[in-house]
Amino acid sequence: MLRSLKDLEGYTASATDGDIGRVVNFLLDDARWTIRYLIVEPGSFLDGAQVLVSPISFREVEWATHRFHLALTKEKVLGSPSVDLHKPVSRQHEEAFSRYYGFPWYWRSSGLWGTASFPSGLAEDADAEASATPPAKPGDVHLRSSRDVRGYRIQGSDGPIGHVEDFIVDDGTWQVRYLVVDTSDWWFGRRVLVAPDWATRISWAGGTVTLDLSREEIRTSPEWDPAAPPHSEYESRLRHHYGRTASGRASRLL
Repeated sequence: MLRSLKDLEGYTASATDGDIGRVVNFLLDDARWTIRYLIVEPGSFLDGAQVLVSPISFREVEWATHRFHLALTKEKVLGSPSVDLHKPVSRQHEEAFSRYYGFPWYWRSSGLWGTASFPSGLAEDADAEASATPPAKPGDVHLRSSRDVRGYRIQGSDGPIGHVEDFIVDDGTWQVRYLVVDTSDWWFGRRVLVAPDWATRISWAGGTVTLDLSREEIRTSPEWDPAAPPHSEYESRLRHHYGRTASGRASRLL
């Protein structure tokens, strides 16, 4: 099912022996547009230091009660490698994080989650060995804060369209399927959806996403109702309107 990332903020992360804290942000992979970590702000037992939680560690998700159940103890989370979330999280930190929890490295293979399509599949990959992955280059940064990417400017083929307001993610794979674009700076506050793989250029330094879509294509696109998650019929109409296939096109990242 597709869900708004904003709606998932505030969910409770619960260990096997009690609650850890609430989700306050997410880290997305800037190459695959996939949520790799939830940033959790714990209660007093961690003195307020934020920690990373991977979807690989999920036991189940209670959508009705807004709770992520983890296959981890509070003590295990307390001992996880420290990270300065005011700075980009490097691949080196991810290596240390994965070793600590015994997770296979999702970047060691071409699949969305390594050898699997879902984080739960990677967690069950008993044959995966982190040591088989070549060491990362120093300063090899791949993760971006979802809050930082919100506000990125969207540039169309014939002028500015708006800015990124939110993300629509697949709650099974945790891949970002669509960017929610607010066009209020141009067209009466309309909100539209565009897929990341429809971008022709993304400048992380400049905070800009460039599309080969015209303003008229955006203006006449199917209405998106934030109160109703996108469904297959809506997605089909959306892709037909833009003339896009299900696979889209790879973006050129700068």
